[in-house]
Amino acid sequence: MADGETVSDVNTVSGGLRGWLGIYLRGVCMGAADAVPGVSGGTIALITGIYKRLIDAVTAIDVDNVLRVLRGVTGDSSDAFASLREMDAAFLVTLGFGIMTAIVTITGLVEVAVETVPAPTFGFFFGLIAASALVLVTEVSVDTPGRIAASVAGFALAFVVSGEAQSALGHSPVVTFVAGAVAISAMILPGVSGSLLLLILGQYFYMTDTLSTFRDGVFGLLDGGTLDALAGPFVTIVTFCSGALIGLFTVAHAVDWALEHHREATFAFLIALIFGALRAPISQLSTSLAEHGGSWTTDVLVAFAVAALVGGGLVVVVDRVAGIDLD
Repeated sequence: MADGETVSDVNTVSGGLRGWLGIYLRGVCMGAADAVPGVSGGTIALITGIYKRLIDAVTAIDVDNVLRVLRGVTGDSSDAFASLREMDAAFLVTLGFGIMTAIVTITGLVEVAVETVPAPTFGFFFGLIAASALVLVTEVSVDTPGRIAASVAGFALAFVVSGEAQSALGHSPVVTFVAGAVAISAMILPGVSGSLLLLILGQYFYMTDTLSTFRDGVFGLLDGGTLDALAGPFVTIVTFCSGALIGLFTVAHAVDWALEHHREATFAFLIALIFGALRAPISQLSTSLAEHGGSWTTDVLVAFAVAALVGGGLVVVVDRVAGIDLD
């Protein structure tokens, strides 16, 4: 965000076609960040000056407002529109379209990169994650028993889940639903990426593959394909989005409450979680190499390290621009 810029500055240009196009493009930037583990869409929201408005809109989504909208279908439409304005629904929908545009586009590129150049791709992810943790670690003092316990819990959880536990979780509808609920919480966390949370849970590549399959199926319809190819991916995407919707009422609000009442301990937990997640790209590259009859050679290690430096450098640049301050 530029010096002196506030959410009101953004709101003043939110009307009109140009203003809504600006919100859509902000969504594209957020989606591009959230499509890869490490850079947070929340950080991009900070840079582009819409973070406060985004938080206000997300936390305004509650049962009462939703019921007011539903009652407006058969009753008082003026109250329903008032509720939609309280939730800043037009803003969220426009931003959401931008986010989805970028995610659908970039996940296809990620899928190709993982298949063709796995070492640089996972190295890039490692750098993104490591630098994200390092730029945040100085923002919190882990100097109380509670914060130490939160840090240990966060690191242990991510380290264990992002290892062998990933395969144990599988990709059942329940896991997909929960993953959606957890990932949506990253919307209110500058520095923590929704894709990173999916990577920890072992759902990141499953969801990117699903999106790519669905996108290819849609294009296939233009060439005379059938709807059968879309059925499986469609169900998975709807399940994930349903989890995300429920997450707006539960996980996102719980995280917001934790940040308000136990800010330092919550950030200690989240930063340690990012450090623990460093196991994920290493573990998944090892799996990818083994599947293709390869191993950790000097060339693989160099490619991984160089890409990690590039990813880390990108996060440092974004952090300098954003000027993240957790206080």
